[in-house]
Amino acid sequence: MVTQMQFNYIFIFFLGWKALFHPFYISLTEIRYNPTNQSLEIAQKIFWDDLEIALGEKFNTKVDFLNPKSKADLEDMAKVYLLEKNEIKVNGQKVSMTYLGYEIEEEAAWFYLEAANVPLPKKVEIKNEVLISNFESQQNIINFYLEKSPKSLILYKDNESGELTF
Repeated sequence: MVTQMQFNYIFIFFLGWKALFHPFYISLTEIRYNPTNQSLEIAQKIFWDDLEIALGEKFNTKVDFLNPKSKADLEDMAKVYLLEKNEIKVNGQKVSMTYLGYEIEEEAAWFYLEAANVPLPKKVEIKNEVLISNFESQQNIINFYLEKSPKSLILYKDNESGELTF
């Protein structure tokens, strides 16, 4: 299992190479259970140029994260896409996620979602299809934090779902 620090170094290394060669397709999803609020705090790091392609194909329009014609329209497209491509079940019950927004960070963007009224997870089923239908080699890395150390999944084409037990 790759530690969070090791993954961050790998992600940063590939981020630099992506600009030159774009040899891989990867996203990172961090899910943190907040016991005080009984919620899931979800952050997804996705290369915005890849997401522009996916949103453009889905909504049949040109998408530009750096210079959007309408920030509200871009937010709406991202919201629809991410809520459609992500699903989480906690203890067998599907959670309802809310899209909160995004921020650009160099070649990638962080997208934020939240799920409220979530019981303490014993079993978590995660489905993440982000960019998988657009890029054959897309890999979506999931880190789920219940305590300090995460449990992780790598999801990809024909393996878009995984399960974690605590």
